Amino acid sequence: MNIPSDLKYTKNDEWVRVEGETGTAGISDYAQNQLSDIVFVELPSVGATLKQGESFASVESVKAASDVYLPIGGEITAVNEALSDSPELVNQDPYGKAWMVKFKVADMSELNGLMDATAYQAYCDERAH
Repeated sequence: MNIPSDLKYTKNDEWVRVEGETGTAGISDYAQNQLSDIVFVELPSVGATLKQGESFASVESVKAASDVYLPIGGEITAVNEALSDSPELVNQDPYGKAWMVKFKVADMSELNGLMDATAYQAYCDERAH
């Protein structure tokens, strides 16, 4: 399982990368593996303002449908249109080509409540047993 050390993670298996005032979010390798083959991704509109933990997307796989929650609050500034035509990118590259949204971070202190890679690895291991 791939868990990049430069990201923060939620207990709902979303990740966030913050560069300057911009956050980028998607679902983790663990989440895409649990969902299996992703067949559809619904993304929000640019300009939507969401609070930490609010649903911003939904992902459908051959096994289940799942909401995706914003790790920290902010205003959506871009969505990954490539996922509309190629939802399988989530399975192939969850931290790269399958980023879901970019957003202007509303409150950087919300990052403090998220897990680092080490804590997230332990959390995933715990659920595997």
